[in-house]
Amino acid sequence: MFKKDWITAIKFALISIGALLYLASPSIAQAQSWPDKPVKLIIPFAAGGTTDILGRILAQQLTTILGQNVIVENKGGAGGNIAHQFAANGPSDGSTILFGSVGPLTIAPHMMKLAYDPVKDFAPITMGVNFPNVLVVHAGTGIKTFAEYIAYAKKNPKKLDYASTGPGSASHLAGELLDDMAGIETVHVPYKGGAPALQDLLGGRVAAYFSTYSTSQAYIDNGKLIPLASTGTQRLKSLPKIPTIAESGYPGFSATNWYAFVASSKVPTATLDRWNTELVKVLKSPDVVEQLNSHGLTPLPSTRDELAKYIAKESATWGRVIRERKIVGE
Repeated sequence: MFKKDWITAIKFALISIGALLYLASPSIAQAQSWPDKPVKLIIPFAAGGTTDILGRILAQQLTTILGQNVIVENKGGAGGNIAHQFAANGPSDGSTILFGSVGPLTIAPHMMKLAYDPVKDFAPITMGVNFPNVLVVHAGTGIKTFAEYIAYAKKNPKKLDYASTGPGSASHLAGELLDDMAGIETVHVPYKGGAPALQDLLGGRVAAYFSTYSTSQAYIDNGKLIPLASTGTQRLKSLPKIPTIAESGYPGFSATNWYAFVASSKVPTATLDRWNTELVKVLKSPDVVEQLNSHGLTPLPSTRDELAKYIAKESATWGRVIRERKIVGE
């Protein structure tokens, strides 16, 4: 009797395992055959900028690895929010991914009502790159060091102004965070992008700007702009003599630009995992690392869970700064 029961139990177990494999087979097959058509990489800014350059470098490598064309599609506007809304409503087959950015994913939700939910509508894939801004001033200000910048701001409240690429941008929030930690009062001057901000800075119509290094490099080299400090946790390899704000008396200061790969939350887990595998492979490629470093960008591939935790941490940080500084969107 015992032997018959034992045999029956084994048969039942085998049947159950077979049923589970049958049910799982469609998603497994989908992940293995994916992608079976060209895929899109959505860039949330106009062509020609740092993000666009980065996206096209990665798209070229992905095309080779995936065996399918990876098409870069630029959807600029509203600080990147248009592209994020588009991707949130994207197809569920994983054929569209987004190069998500710090502003729309962790800053904008605390400043305005959005047509998408950064947490519910997006699934994390992997971190892409992380890079700091550089606090630069027009040579005509006479300010040559970060210490002099702080001293001037403390002695002259609301007399020192700085440009940004718009309300809620990384360049804006870096200034707000510095004001908060240093106990100074500077004046934020928002622009509609990096080009007009840089133009007014070079013309002396604004004193300072938290700029990307690639944007200001030529003007730093010719002496028109003076670099004072960088906003990351480590010094820029391209500016080894320029300190970070954190090491200049404000430990814990970190206000970096970052771009991460995300997709619609409707995309199956197996497909998201496959995207992670392929993107991490590309981001670790020596050729890609060299190209990104030449633009002042540091690739930081991650697991999906690591990216989710990082986004949550950034959202908490900027949410606090926005509430305490009473920053509102426009």
